[in-house]
Amino acid sequence: MSRYTGPSYKKARRVGFSISETGKELARRPYGPGQHGNARKSKLSNYGAQLKEKQKVRFMYGLNERQFRKTFEEAGKLKGIHGEDFLRLLESRLDNLVYRMGFTTTRRGARQLVNHGHILVNGKKVDIPSYRVKVGSTISLKENSKDHKAVKEALAKAGKRVEFVTFDENKLEGTYVRMPERNELNADINESMIVEFYNK
Repeated sequence: MSRYTGPSYKKARRVGFSISETGKELARRPYGPGQHGNARKSKLSNYGAQLKEKQKVRFMYGLNERQFRKTFEEAGKLKGIHGEDFLRLLESRLDNLVYRMGFTTTRRGARQLVNHGHILVNGKKVDIPSYRVKVGSTISLKENSKDHKAVKEALAKAGKRVEFVTFDENKLEGTYVRMPERNELNADINESMIVEFYNK
């Protein structure tokens, strides 16, 4: 399955959820895209609601269906709560942590930064966006990428970072200090509905 490369705002409006977690996509037009996007819609079935919840999270992290399902199955092998473990595995992806540390303003931009070989994990180049970062690992820029215009602009805009990463502004490197707690992640996600969707 190919990766969607179209407008992210359209996807966000379709599922009624800010996939950038900024709320910008829904600020002006908080309804579905297209000619009939603002028309009244019938109530979703239970299956429809579960599917929508799955799509919200899949779009937010930028995974295709195969990657998403594989990560979900891996989370099922862990000892914690399935849905919460699933979100923690998604948060541990390299592209997500590059985004969380403020190297880019979007996860899509973070994926591109990783793909183009600008990112080091514990001093070694990693160009796989889905790479699972271990707690305690440091993420930094290659020496010749520290003057990357887009990165400098993103870091200048970076606000408060999540508490499960630390960032050194002088060294331009961050550390994944611990797994996130559920209350540190998006409260608008109902991960139990995703578990129900896949366990049918």
